[in-house]
Amino acid sequence: MANVTSIGFLGLGQMGAPMAERLLAEDVRLHVFDPRPAAMEPFIARGAVHCASPAAVADAARVVFACLPNSAASEEVAAAVATGRAVRVYAEMSTIGKRAVEGIAARLGARGVAVVDAPISGGPAGARAGTLAMLAAGAPAAVAELDPWLRRIGREVFVLGDTPGQAQVMKLVNNLMFASNLVAACEGLAMGAKAGLDPDAMLAMVNAGTGRSVATERVLEEVVSGRFAFGAALSVLDKDVTLGLAEAATLGVPMWALEQAARVWRFAVTQGAGAEDVTAIARFMERWAGAEIRRPPK
Repeated sequence: MANVTSIGFLGLGQMGAPMAERLLAEDVRLHVFDPRPAAMEPFIARGAVHCASPAAVADAARVVFACLPNSAASEEVAAAVATGRAVRVYAEMSTIGKRAVEGIAARLGARGVAVVDAPISGGPAGARAGTLAMLAAGAPAAVAELDPWLRRIGREVFVLGDTPGQAQVMKLVNNLMFASNLVAACEGLAMGAKAGLDPDAMLAMVNAGTGRSVATERVLEEVVSGRFAFGAALSVLDKDVTLGLAEAATLGVPMWALEQAARVWRFAVTQGAGAEDVTAIARFMERWAGAEIRRPPK
Protein backbone atom coordinates (compact mmCIF):
# COMPACT_ATOMS: atom_id res chain seq x y z
CA MET A 1 0.00 0.00 0.00
CA ALA A 2 1.35 3.43 -0.95
CA ASN A 3 2.36 5.90 1.72
CA VAL A 4 -0.35 8.49 2.27
CA THR A 5 0.58 12.18 2.47
CA SER A 6 -1.69 14.71 4.17
CA ILE A 7 -2.05 17.80 2.01
CA GLY A 8 -4.19 20.86 2.65
CA PHE A 9 -5.89 23.13 0.14
CA LEU A 10 -7.38 26.52 1.01
CA GLY A 11 -9.62 28.26 -1.53
CA LEU A 12 -11.76 26.24 -3.93
CA GLY A 13 -12.70 28.89 -6.47
CA GLN A 14 -12.35 28.99 -10.26
CA MET A 15 -8.66 28.17 -10.10
CA GLY A 16 -8.39 26.47 -6.72
CA ALA A 17 -11.06 23.82 -7.24
CA PRO A 18 -9.66 22.26 -10.43
CA MET A 19 -6.13 22.35 -8.99
CA ALA A 20 -7.26 20.68 -5.77
CA GLU A 21 -9.10 18.03 -7.78
CA ARG A 22 -5.80 16.94 -9.29
CA LEU A 23 -4.51 16.14 -5.81
CA LEU A 24 -7.35 13.71 -5.07
CA ALA A 25 -5.59 10.34 -5.19
CA GLU A 26 -5.06 7.17 -3.17
CA ASP A 27 -1.72 8.40 -1.85
CA VAL A 28 -3.11 11.76 -0.68
CA ARG A 29 -5.37 12.58 2.22
CA LEU A 30 -6.69 15.97 1.13
CA HIS A 31 -7.86 18.44 3.79
CA VAL A 32 -9.91 21.31 2.36
CA PHE A 33 -11.40 24.60 3.47
CA ASP A 34 -13.43 27.24 1.68
CA PRO A 35 -15.82 29.69 3.37
CA ARG A 36 -18.54 28.53 0.95
CA PRO A 37 -19.91 25.12 1.97
CA ALA A 38 -21.12 24.49 -1.59
CA ALA A 39 -17.54 24.71 -2.84
CA MET A 40 -16.42 21.97 -0.43
CA GLU A 41 -19.30 19.55 -1.02
CA PRO A 42 -17.91 17.92 -4.20
CA PHE A 43 -14.58 17.32 -2.46
CA ILE A 44 -16.14 15.80 0.63
CA ALA A 45 -18.19 13.52 -1.64
CA ARG A 46 -14.93 12.28 -3.19
CA GLY A 47 -13.23 11.56 0.12
CA ALA A 48 -11.53 14.83 1.07
CA VAL A 49 -11.53 15.82 4.72
CA HIS A 50 -13.81 18.71 5.65
CA CYS A 51 -12.01 21.29 7.80
CA ALA A 52 -13.77 24.07 9.68
CA SER A 53 -11.03 26.67 9.24
CA PRO A 54 -7.60 27.35 7.69
CA ALA A 55 -6.09 26.66 11.12
CA ALA A 56 -7.71 23.22 11.14
CA VAL A 57 -6.14 22.45 7.75
CA ALA A 58 -2.73 23.55 9.08
CA ASP A 59 -3.22 21.33 12.12
CA ALA A 60 -3.69 18.28 9.87
CA ALA A 61 -1.45 18.69 6.81
CA ARG A 62 2.31 19.11 6.48
CA VAL A 63 1.98 20.71 3.02
CA VAL A 64 -0.71 23.37 2.55
CA PHE A 65 -1.67 25.15 -0.67
CA ALA A 66 -3.60 28.43 -0.74
CA CYS A 67 -5.29 29.96 -3.78
CA LEU A 68 -7.12 33.09 -2.67
CA PRO A 69 -8.66 36.16 -4.36
CA ASN A 70 -6.56 39.02 -2.98
CA SER A 71 -3.78 40.02 -0.60
CA ALA A 72 -6.17 40.79 2.29
CA ALA A 73 -7.57 37.25 2.15
CA SER A 74 -4.08 35.77 1.79
CA GLU A 75 -2.74 37.65 4.81
CA GLU A 76 -5.75 36.71 6.96
CA VAL A 77 -5.47 33.04 6.04
CA ALA A 78 -1.69 33.00 6.52
CA ALA A 79 -2.12 34.39 10.04
CA ALA A 80 -4.41 31.46 10.84
CA VAL A 81 -2.08 28.93 9.20
CA ALA A 82 0.80 30.24 11.32
CA THR A 83 -0.88 28.66 14.36
CA GLY A 84 -1.01 25.21 12.76
CA ARG A 85 0.67 22.27 14.47
CA ALA A 86 1.39 20.13 11.40
CA VAL A 87 2.16 22.52 8.52
CA ARG A 88 5.81 22.84 7.49
CA VAL A 89 5.53 23.95 3.84
CA TYR A 90 3.04 26.59 2.72
CA ALA A 91 2.51 27.26 -0.99
CA GLU A 92 1.04 30.70 -1.68
CA MET A 93 -0.51 30.34 -5.15
CA SER A 94 -2.39 33.64 -5.15
CA THR A 95 -1.22 36.59 -7.24
CA ILE A 96 -0.77 39.22 -4.54
CA GLY A 97 2.55 40.92 -5.28
CA LYS A 98 6.08 40.69 -3.93
CA ARG A 99 5.62 42.69 -0.75
CA ALA A 100 2.58 40.71 0.43
CA VAL A 101 4.33 37.38 -0.10
CA GLU A 102 7.44 38.62 1.69
CA GLY A 103 5.27 39.54 4.68
CA ILE A 104 3.61 36.12 4.71
CA ALA A 105 7.00 34.40 4.43
CA ALA A 106 8.34 36.37 7.39
CA ARG A 107 5.27 35.62 9.53
CA LEU A 108 5.28 31.89 8.83
CA GLY A 109 9.06 31.60 8.83
CA ALA A 110 9.07 32.79 12.42
CA ARG A 111 6.91 29.74 13.23
CA GLY A 112 9.15 27.29 11.38
CA VAL A 113 7.03 27.11 8.22
CA ALA A 114 8.78 27.45 4.86
CA VAL A 115 6.82 29.53 2.35
CA VAL A 116 7.05 28.81 -1.35
CA ASP A 117 5.86 31.65 -3.57
CA ALA A 118 3.93 29.57 -6.13
CA PRO A 119 1.59 31.51 -8.45
CA ILE A 120 0.26 29.82 -11.58
CA SER A 121 -0.49 30.78 -15.16
CA GLY A 122 -2.84 29.28 -17.72
CA GLY A 123 -6.34 30.26 -16.65
CA PRO A 124 -9.26 28.07 -15.54
CA ALA A 125 -9.09 25.95 -18.71
CA GLY A 126 -5.43 25.19 -18.01
CA ALA A 127 -6.25 24.31 -14.41
CA ARG A 128 -8.91 21.84 -15.55
CA ALA A 129 -6.64 20.31 -18.18
CA GLY A 130 -3.57 20.09 -15.94
CA THR A 131 -1.54 22.26 -18.32
CA LEU A 132 -0.78 25.19 -16.03
CA ALA A 133 2.66 26.76 -15.83
CA MET A 134 3.69 26.44 -12.17
CA LEU A 135 6.02 29.08 -10.75
CA ALA A 136 8.05 28.59 -7.58
CA ALA A 137 10.44 30.64 -5.46
CA GLY A 138 11.63 29.69 -2.01
CA ALA A 139 14.16 27.68 -0.03
CA PRO A 140 15.44 24.85 -2.25
CA ALA A 141 14.42 22.11 0.22
CA ALA A 142 10.87 23.45 0.43
CA VAL A 143 10.61 23.80 -3.36
CA ALA A 144 11.89 20.24 -3.75
CA GLU A 145 9.28 18.91 -1.33
CA LEU A 146 6.55 20.77 -3.19
CA ASP A 147 7.75 19.84 -6.68
CA PRO A 148 5.97 16.48 -7.13
CA TRP A 149 2.64 18.00 -6.10
CA LEU A 150 3.13 21.00 -8.39
CA ARG A 151 3.74 18.57 -11.25
CA ARG A 152 0.46 16.81 -10.50
CA ILE A 153 -1.36 20.12 -10.76
CA GLY A 154 0.35 21.57 -13.84
CA ARG A 155 2.52 20.71 -16.80
CA GLU A 156 5.82 22.46 -16.07
CA VAL A 157 7.48 23.95 -13.00
CA PHE A 158 9.59 27.11 -13.32
CA VAL A 159 11.86 27.77 -10.33
CA LEU A 160 12.53 31.52 -10.22
CA GLY A 161 14.81 31.77 -7.20
CA ASP A 162 15.41 31.03 -3.53
CA THR A 163 13.45 34.00 -2.19
CA PRO A 164 9.65 34.23 -1.91
CA GLY A 165 8.52 37.19 -4.00
CA GLN A 166 10.57 36.41 -7.10
CA ALA A 167 7.82 34.22 -8.56
CA GLN A 168 5.30 37.00 -7.90
CA VAL A 169 7.35 39.40 -10.01
CA MET A 170 7.50 36.86 -12.85
CA LYS A 171 3.73 36.26 -12.67
CA LEU A 172 3.11 40.02 -12.83
CA VAL A 173 5.41 40.35 -15.85
CA ASN A 174 3.43 37.57 -17.54
CA ASN A 175 0.05 39.09 -16.74
CA LEU A 176 1.09 42.59 -17.78
CA MET A 177 2.11 41.19 -21.16
CA PHE A 178 -1.11 39.19 -21.49
CA ALA A 179 -3.26 42.20 -20.56
CA SER A 180 -1.55 44.44 -23.11
CA ASN A 181 -1.62 41.75 -25.80
CA LEU A 182 -5.36 41.26 -25.36
CA VAL A 183 -6.11 45.00 -25.51
CA ALA A 184 -3.94 45.41 -28.61
CA ALA A 185 -5.51 42.39 -30.33
CA CYS A 186 -9.04 43.61 -29.65
CA GLU A 187 -8.22 47.08 -30.96
CA GLY A 188 -6.61 45.66 -34.09
CA LEU A 189 -9.49 43.31 -34.87
CA ALA A 190 -12.03 46.08 -34.24
CA MET A 191 -10.22 48.14 -36.87
CA GLY A 192 -10.34 45.25 -39.32
CA ALA A 193 -14.01 44.59 -38.61
CA LYS A 194 -14.80 48.26 -39.26
CA ALA A 195 -13.10 47.87 -42.65
CA GLY A 196 -15.30 44.84 -43.42
CA LEU A 197 -12.76 42.06 -42.82
CA ASP A 198 -14.00 38.63 -41.72
CA PRO A 199 -13.05 37.84 -38.07
CA ASP A 200 -12.04 34.25 -38.83
CA ALA A 201 -9.88 35.36 -41.74
CA MET A 202 -8.22 37.98 -39.53
CA LEU A 203 -7.46 35.49 -36.75
CA ALA A 204 -6.15 32.90 -39.19
CA MET A 205 -3.82 35.43 -40.80
CA VAL A 206 -2.55 36.88 -37.51
CA ASN A 207 -1.94 33.40 -36.06
CA ALA A 208 0.11 32.53 -39.14
CA GLY A 209 2.02 35.79 -38.94
CA THR A 210 3.93 37.96 -36.50
CA GLY A 211 0.96 39.37 -34.57
CA ARG A 212 0.03 36.13 -32.83
CA SER A 213 -0.11 35.64 -29.07
CA VAL A 214 -2.13 33.61 -26.60
CA ALA A 215 -4.75 36.35 -26.95
CA THR A 216 -5.21 35.60 -30.66
CA GLU A 217 -4.57 31.86 -30.50
CA ARG A 218 -6.86 31.01 -27.57
CA VAL A 219 -8.76 33.93 -26.10
CA LEU A 220 -10.27 35.82 -29.01
CA GLU A 221 -12.25 32.79 -30.19
CA GLU A 222 -14.45 33.63 -27.19
CA VAL A 223 -15.13 37.04 -28.72
CA VAL A 224 -15.53 35.93 -32.33
CA SER A 225 -17.95 33.18 -31.26
CA GLY A 226 -19.90 35.55 -29.00
CA ARG A 227 -19.46 33.26 -25.96
CA PHE A 228 -17.30 35.66 -23.89
CA ALA A 229 -16.43 32.82 -21.51
CA PHE A 230 -12.65 32.44 -21.17
CA GLY A 231 -13.27 31.91 -17.46
CA ALA A 232 -11.39 34.69 -15.64
CA ALA A 233 -12.98 37.82 -14.23
CA LEU A 234 -12.01 41.17 -15.71
CA SER A 235 -11.49 42.63 -12.22
CA VAL A 236 -8.86 39.98 -11.43
CA LEU A 237 -6.73 40.95 -14.42
CA ASP A 238 -7.16 44.63 -13.54
CA LYS A 239 -5.92 43.79 -10.03
CA ASP A 240 -2.86 42.02 -11.44
CA VAL A 241 -2.08 44.88 -13.82
CA THR A 242 -2.30 47.36 -10.95
CA LEU A 243 0.06 45.21 -8.86
CA GLY A 244 2.46 44.90 -11.77
CA LEU A 245 2.66 48.63 -12.38
CA ALA A 246 3.21 49.24 -8.66
CA GLU A 247 6.10 46.76 -8.66
CA ALA A 248 7.59 48.43 -11.74
CA ALA A 249 7.39 51.80 -9.99
CA THR A 250 9.17 50.35 -6.96
CA LEU A 251 11.92 49.07 -9.25
CA GLY A 252 12.12 52.37 -11.13
CA VAL A 253 11.21 50.76 -14.47
CA PRO A 254 9.23 52.94 -16.94
CA MET A 255 6.15 51.19 -18.36
CA TRP A 256 4.98 53.57 -21.07
CA ALA A 257 3.09 51.04 -23.21
CA LEU A 258 1.78 48.91 -20.36
CA GLU A 259 0.44 51.97 -18.53
CA GLN A 260 -1.71 52.75 -21.57
CA ALA A 261 -3.14 49.22 -21.61
CA ALA A 262 -3.74 49.42 -17.85
CA ARG A 263 -5.92 52.49 -18.36
CA VAL A 264 -8.24 50.45 -20.58
CA TRP A 265 -8.67 47.74 -17.93
CA ARG A 266 -9.23 50.33 -15.18
CA PHE A 267 -11.80 52.13 -17.34
CA ALA A 268 -13.70 48.87 -17.92
CA VAL A 269 -13.88 48.24 -14.17
CA THR A 270 -15.12 51.78 -13.48
CA GLN A 271 -17.87 51.17 -16.05
CA GLY A 272 -19.17 48.21 -14.05
CA ALA A 273 -17.59 45.40 -16.07
CA GLY A 274 -15.39 44.01 -13.29
CA ALA A 275 -17.47 40.88 -12.73
CA GLU A 276 -17.59 40.07 -16.45
CA ASP A 277 -15.22 37.75 -18.29
CA VAL A 278 -11.86 39.22 -19.37
CA THR A 279 -13.00 38.93 -22.98
CA ALA A 280 -15.65 41.56 -22.28
CA ILE A 281 -12.84 44.09 -22.77
CA ALA A 282 -13.48 43.64 -26.51
CA ARG A 283 -16.95 45.16 -26.16
CA PHE A 284 -15.37 48.51 -25.32
CA MET A 285 -13.24 48.50 -28.49
CA GLU A 286 -16.25 47.42 -30.53
CA ARG A 287 -18.32 50.25 -29.11
CA TRP A 288 -15.62 52.82 -29.82
CA ALA A 289 -15.01 51.48 -33.34
CA GLY A 290 -18.69 51.03 -34.15
CA ALA A 291 -18.12 47.46 -35.38
CA GLU A 292 -18.46 43.99 -33.85
CA ILE A 293 -15.70 41.36 -34.03
CA ARG A 294 -18.18 38.56 -34.48
CA ARG A 295 -18.58 35.47 -36.69
CA PRO A 296 -21.72 35.78 -38.84
CA PRO A 297 -24.50 33.42 -37.68
CA LYS A 298 -24.90 30.27 -39.80
